[in-house]
Amino acid sequence: MRVVTFTGANDIDAGVKFLEEKVKPAMSSQTGYRGFTASADREGGVFAVLSLWDTAEDRDASEAALAANRQEATGVIGGEMKVENFEQLVAEVGQPPPERGSALMLTRISMDPSKVEENLAYFKSDVAPRMKRSAGFRGMRNLMNRSTGEGIVGTVWSDADARQRAADEALSRRSEGMARGVTFGEVSFREVLTGDSR
Repeated sequence: MRVVTFTGANDIDAGVKFLEEKVKPAMSSQTGYRGFTASADREGGVFAVLSLWDTAEDRDASEAALAANRQEATGVIGGEMKVENFEQLVAEVGQPPPERGSALMLTRISMDPSKVEENLAYFKSDVAPRMKRSAGFRGMRNLMNRSTGEGIVGTVWSDADARQRAADEALSRRSEGMARGVTFGEVSFREVLTGDSR
């Protein structure tokens, strides 16, 4: 997976238009492309695009073809751009699934790389089932860079109220993660703007 984040974004709606009209066709022509999701924190000036790929090799092979589009997007959206690569370790889709306007919560995490497998097993067996039982659940992703131990947990909710309840529950669980060597970083509240799935 590739996550491209613009901070200090000046024109998020123009970014969505550029993404749908220019970037989506370019990504669609690449081998191994499996879709994308775009989200934003309008008040905070954050716009991000998460793209899915069959393999890390496919993702990396698309880099040259998409780099020019990303630079052009910076001119359209404004702000500063950051590109990160992750492996998707867990993905769950609720019923109903996420849709445009759904409420998204992203939490940055980090841990010793040697702890990734152990913590992944705990997440799958304990944390994920609890999230899925929460009212308003629409979806979840657990993304990790195994070599650095840096990751993102993203959860999607039906509305802002359901997301806030989930955020409160996540805070109450935080001590469990910290005891397992997980460091919790920035939490970002966003709206799902558009997407494509294959």
